[in-house]
Amino acid sequence: MPHRRLTGLPARAATRVALACAGVLVVAGCVGPLATQSPPPATATPPPSPSAPASIGPPATPTATPEPPLSLDLPAARDARRVRVSIQPTVPAIGVGHLTIKVTSLATTRVSELVLRWPTQLNGIVFLSPFHPSSSRLTDALIQPWTKWVIGPGEQGEPAGTTSLGWGPLDPGATLTIPLIATRRASGPVAFDLQLLAGEALLTTEAGAPAETRVSIP
Repeated sequence: MPHRRLTGLPARAATRVALACAGVLVVAGCVGPLATQSPPPATATPPPSPSAPASIGPPATPTATPEPPLSLDLPAARDARRVRVSIQPTVPAIGVGHLTIKVTSLATTRVSELVLRWPTQLNGIVFLSPFHPSSSRLTDALIQPWTKWVIGPGEQGEPAGTTSLGWGPLDPGATLTIPLIATRRASGPVAFDLQLLAGEALLTTEAGAPAETRVSIP
């Protein structure tokens, strides 16, 4: 039998095979390792909502600081003459002591009558007096270094609820030392206002302030 040489496929069949191979290559190229994957689209972040403005109320009304106990109202009349004042309390917890007041005049004219004034309610805690009452002192008033002692309101219009003690005169540049007797009537510390006046006009301190000081007795 003669040997038959194998020949190639018919042209139509070869065409179909080539098209099939090309399709396989296209599919492999779409899903092969060389393909790149696009990232998912970024989610848009919504802008922050504006915060509500803080509510601003009406400004707070300042409240007046209450006056401490045993305070005095400042008198309307003022005296521009200046004085320097120092106060030394030596009052025991029980018994009798002293409240020594030194007043130096920085003025160029005489203060005819220096007046000390404090709240009368202080008398129930510490009783202040210019001397211990005695028959000899009451019969000879000329030996007293003080001029008057009035519980207001008095003949010259001392305010109600105040005690006024007159002392003087106080010459320019001179210093008056006033040792008041302090009799303890109730235990415990106490603080009170003490004013220095020329008659009924409040004097002025060395710093230019009204001549009123806060005295503390332990």
